[in-house]
Amino acid sequence: MINKDFNSILELLKAFPDEQTCIDHLTELRWNSDVVSPFDYASKVYVCKGNKYRCKNTGKYFNARTETMFDNTKIPLQKWFLAIWLVTSHKKGISSVQLAKDIDVTQKSSWFMLQRIRNCFGIENNNQLDNEVEADETYIGGKNKNRHADKKVSNSQGRSLKDKAPVFGMVERNGKLNAKKVDDTKTTTLTSEIVQVVKDTATMYTDEYLGYNSLKRIYDHAFVKHNSGEYVNGRIHTNTIEGFWSLLKRGIIGIYHFTSKKHLQMYVDEFVFRYNTREHTESDRFNLLLANSTFRLTYKQLIK
Repeated sequence: MINKDFNSILELLKAFPDEQTCIDHLTELRWNSDVVSPFDYASKVYVCKGNKYRCKNTGKYFNARTETMFDNTKIPLQKWFLAIWLVTSHKKGISSVQLAKDIDVTQKSSWFMLQRIRNCFGIENNNQLDNEVEADETYIGGKNKNRHADKKVSNSQGRSLKDKAPVFGMVERNGKLNAKKVDDTKTTTLTSEIVQVVKDTATMYTDEYLGYNSLKRIYDHAFVKHNSGEYVNGRIHTNTIEGFWSLLKRGIIGIYHFTSKKHLQMYVDEFVFRYNTREHTESDRFNLLLANSTFRLTYKQLIK
């Protein structure tokens, strides 16, 4: 089943017509015929009836859903597979209201499903970068001029964090991208984020923001002067990362409308995942997420 391509919803439903085919596919992706207990990796595992297994060392029973995004869910796996397909294949995502209609669940359930799925997207947001790397920061939270008079925030222009959350991103040209919500855009914060994932052999391209001043001590660093109307100077530009900011903001404004600071990183991870898997087929992207679905998120943790 893993090697089977399904590049449309119709093909997906044909590949997974019932619960058992979904369970078989998830089992194969997770363990590849060598089942491992999530409670004790060294334990022997006994196969039981009803798609269950028993861990010898702990005596606990488990199945393919245990300790994954599907753990303790009453929603059929076929609906989960459809939800994963929709959120990974739609370029700008899908809202919980629309997903609820598409798979016939409540809006509350669809939102929880989407958040559980987003909780697994972070697997593509911690890549080591090299060669030519662009770095830039953006702010999520809307423009003050678009707010109603009673909701305007004073002195919130520019880089003010009163009503906006800063997100910092780095992208290797023709390669992977990382983006992360940060507390601020001070020099120490940005430099710390960069040195964690960008090799010192890389060439860094940024704008003229003072927060990047210390990079010249570590990297071959060049920048464009946006304030002077300069956006491209040979190979020196930040157009790649700015293109990603456009996708992120258009998705938030057009599909989600609003994201809280608490959950913002999950939405950022979602867009990073789709960007980094842009060369994948629909089925490869779908299987990649399923194979890395061992990140459980409970509703209590989500709303805490």
